[in-house]
Amino acid sequence: MNTIVENLIKETSNKRIFNVTFVKKDGSIRKMSAMRGVRKGVTGVGLAFNPSEKNLLSVYDMQAKGFRFVNLNDVICFSANRKKFVK
Repeated sequence: MNTIVENLIKETSNKRIFNVTFVKKDGSIRKMSAMRGVRKGVTGVGLAFNPSEKNLLSVYDMQAKGFRFVNLNDVICFSANRKKFVK
């Protein structure tokens, strides 16, 4: 688990846009502008699994306009609030 990235994301307040670059499961690299704390489209049913057990973070993708997961182990670059992490 990458605690530096996790701490930076926790420091980023909800509904504040941040940029993250990570390696997807298929091996390709993805750059995403995302936000936490979005409630649009939430039905209240919940997830069938616990994302933190798999070291995943649920975010709202601003370009795709939908919820996505970011694997915290595969983060290459993260920037928000004038703070930046580069692996």
